[in-house]
Amino acid sequence: MFSWDPRWEVVIGLEVHTQLQTRSKIFSGSSIAYGAEPNTQASAVDIALPGVLPVMNIEAARMAVKFGLAIGAKINKTNVFARKNYFYPDLPKGYQISQMELPIVGSGSIDIETHSGSKTIGVTRAHLEEDAGKSLHEDFHGQSGIDLNRAGTPLLEIVSEPDMRSPAEAVIYLRKLHSLVRYIEICDGNMQEGSFRCDANVSIRPRGQEQYGTRTELKNINSFRFVERAMEYEIERQIDVLEEGGIIVQETRLYDSDKHQTRPLRSKEEAHDYRYFPDPDLPPMVLDNEFIEAVRATLPELPAAKKARFESEFQLSHDDAELITSTRENADYFEQTAGQTQADAKTVANWMVGELFASLNKHDMDIENSPIDPHDLAKLLDRICDSTLSGKTAKQVFAALWDGEGDVDHIIETKGLKQITDSGEIEAIVDAVIANCPDQVQQFKDGNDKVIGYLVGQVMQKSKGKANPQIVNQLLKQKMS
Repeated sequence: MFSWDPRWEVVIGLEVHTQLQTRSKIFSGSSIAYGAEPNTQASAVDIALPGVLPVMNIEAARMAVKFGLAIGAKINKTNVFARKNYFYPDLPKGYQISQMELPIVGSGSIDIETHSGSKTIGVTRAHLEEDAGKSLHEDFHGQSGIDLNRAGTPLLEIVSEPDMRSPAEAVIYLRKLHSLVRYIEICDGNMQEGSFRCDANVSIRPRGQEQYGTRTELKNINSFRFVERAMEYEIERQIDVLEEGGIIVQETRLYDSDKHQTRPLRSKEEAHDYRYFPDPDLPPMVLDNEFIEAVRATLPELPAAKKARFESEFQLSHDDAELITSTRENADYFEQTAGQTQADAKTVANWMVGELFASLNKHDMDIENSPIDPHDLAKLLDRICDSTLSGKTAKQVFAALWDGEGDVDHIIETKGLKQITDSGEIEAIVDAVIANCPDQVQQFKDGNDKVIGYLVGQVMQKSKGKANPQIVNQLLKQKMS
């Protein structure tokens, strides 16, 4: 675990750009589908031809309000779009339409679970804005290309308070936020495609000091691991600078994951540097109570409520409920499986958290792409409940299911995995094991109850894992008493 000199306190705030899952851009009818040929999804509005006017996409407003309601935030019924003026080659208008003084979502909060307990992270605001285009630097013989497909894509920028005190804590918050925007279906959360991007503001101060230190901004980091590593490097760099008598310069820095270092990009601008002013082409957006309540009616059961319900209704442990409700897809899979099997909810959770999640992680897959669906897992658990399978042979069936070798009953039949429940057949194996293990039998008779585990293991080995363990245990104890 990353640590630093305890004389220094770390202060972190995150700005997360969440690409909204609308079908068209925020101020034009252009598609936002990912992967199109460069500059094929850029309309006259997107490339800022003279005389064109933006038209607000109301679906983007609905999604922003949905997020605000999900974090208990204030919804600003009157919110204003502003022009954020700066020059960059992939910004065709010379300004970005964003929100400054009156954003659509005001202050709210997100609760996280850290190693030291629960903590509330404040959300300062969430505002709507348009994305810029993209500069391409490869294959242009020393020049750069500009792709304006992304220009005008709707973003919700979610700005936290500087409430996080370690990179690990910041990543927990970021994961919680990532899960939430997917839960409420406003963003697909695809970090590789840039749908969920993070800027991290990092500063340090002597422990006990109230005044914040000078912060640097780490820009556009697109994975949880790199966010954490970038902040770790930046903390060490800032401590080294201050301990050597230097000063921290407020600037934007880029993280190089290959070299594991941050490097300066540009001096950090303040709000006045962008010369914000209300966009004259867009009137204030006014939302009424009817609109907000209609959005509220579309909210699903939120992660915290679902977790609490899973703990009470299904009697899941805190950790299992936390893991299973970490994504909406995980939670749906659990409920579908639990609703189709005789097995209790704890058994369903154990198989999900154990075999299923391990296999998904190994193959770098999401649960919605799992080759084993809830019906398959439910049927497998039923075969354990009716004593057709032992726990060991059930894992063999699970592996065969994963490899697409047929349904549960077909695999059991073709692989000969049906559990032996005939007490006469098991008794013969038990007698053989007792005859071959006189020392262990004597130890059991002398009061060493733990040796029964070894003897059960011998019987299971001879039966190739197919003997019913309960019958084995019962017969061994009867015969050695």
